[in-house]
Amino acid sequence: MSRRAWLGGLLVCALGAGAAYYFYFKEAAPQEAVRPPEGARGFGKKGDGAGRTTPVVAVPAKKSEVKVFLTSLGTVTPVRTVTVRSRVDGQIMRVLFREGQLVRQGDVLVEIDPRPFQAQLTQVEGQMARDAALLANARIDLDRYRTLLAQDSIAKQQLDTQEALVRQYEGTVKVDQGLLDNARLQLAYSRVIAPISGRLGLRQVDEGNVVRAGDTAGLVVITQQQPITVIYSLPQDTLPAVMKRVQSGEKIPVEALDRDQNLKTPLAAGQLLTVDNQIDTTTGTVRLKAQFANDDSRLFPNQFVNVRMLIDVRRDVTTVPSAALQRGARGLFVYVVKDDRTVTLRDVKTGPTEADATVIETGVEPGELIVVDGMDRLREGAKVDLAAADKGAGRKGGDGERRKGGGNRRKDGDAAGKSAEPAAAQPAVEAAPASPGAEPERKKGGGNRRKGGDKAAE
Repeated sequence: MSRRAWLGGLLVCALGAGAAYYFYFKEAAPQEAVRPPEGARGFGKKGDGAGRTTPVVAVPAKKSEVKVFLTSLGTVTPVRTVTVRSRVDGQIMRVLFREGQLVRQGDVLVEIDPRPFQAQLTQVEGQMARDAALLANARIDLDRYRTLLAQDSIAKQQLDTQEALVRQYEGTVKVDQGLLDNARLQLAYSRVIAPISGRLGLRQVDEGNVVRAGDTAGLVVITQQQPITVIYSLPQDTLPAVMKRVQSGEKIPVEALDRDQNLKTPLAAGQLLTVDNQIDTTTGTVRLKAQFANDDSRLFPNQFVNVRMLIDVRRDVTTVPSAALQRGARGLFVYVVKDDRTVTLRDVKTGPTEADATVIETGVEPGELIVVDGMDRLREGAKVDLAAADKGAGRKGGDGERRKGGGNRRKDGDAAGKSAEPAAAQPAVEAAPASPGAEPERKKGGGNRRKGGDKAAE
């Protein structure tokens, strides 16, 4: 009895395994039928997905003029910065400027109490007048002694003494003249004037305070902002090209850009002023200074700006959009569309870049069609559809084509979901456009799965 039970159980297990095997491969066959060839995604070998075309956007390589720029980060530096200090000691009587005011050289900024200096000037003037009178009297006596000596009425020694006295008084008058000039200068220093033209900073002292000539803080700081300079650094490898332009005597244009590097509206445009006389050994860079008129005051001292300096202009060079460049194991390459509407991979050597155009030194000739959109699905020898490019849609056309294709894929996905619910769990199979016979195949596969499901339920 036990042997019959063991054989019956073995038979039931064999039947169950056979049924599972049958339904498993019955369900897997339709899914494999709708899965697109791996080559259609651009990852298969050459020849996979033969007959399929990939929509791309391509533009011709062209000859154009490319400007070569050197870029760096710079700091706005005033041409001159002066801390205005008092030259004499005294109390501030009046402050004649406003903070942030634009002043000209010679404008009076502060008045210090002048009365002590006026009194000192009066005293020196009186002393000089006295000594000048003594000098005049000594000269009169000298003339008288010379007459008496000629008449042999006095000794020669008396005349020599009088001449020495005249010279003594002349020295005293010169000392008095120096004291007088100094007193006048001290009186002039009681009116603090602007040594340069520029913009005033914040006031350091107020009226009523006593200032001294030795104060280090000063009264106010003036910075000259028109013109203004920008100091920036460049790698030492670029120095030969820069010095070649400098030695030629040409003016090198320089632009100051904001943080966003907006090329349409630069902050200011100027020219290179000078190059430093030595390279910084710690950074391997050399400092340069550019000057800007700054009439609109858009550049401010100590402001950080992006500097763009025009160093060369290359004419009649082959350029392609920078978006067309791809990087592979062998370096940079592009996809070139041939006359039979197939693409070939072309290794290229690039040069400088301006905006969205890159110079191609070797690898591409002017007029060749270069793929700029849709490269992710391409491979060597793949067929392409240039309908969007022929209509002049450019990138927008390529995006519209992809959106249109996405809409078709959504429609196909909805149809597949309505015909068979198990197929809706396979979103990856809709990544590439399906062939005309794929839709009936999916519907047929869905029908087979429903039939198999009904049998299983029975």
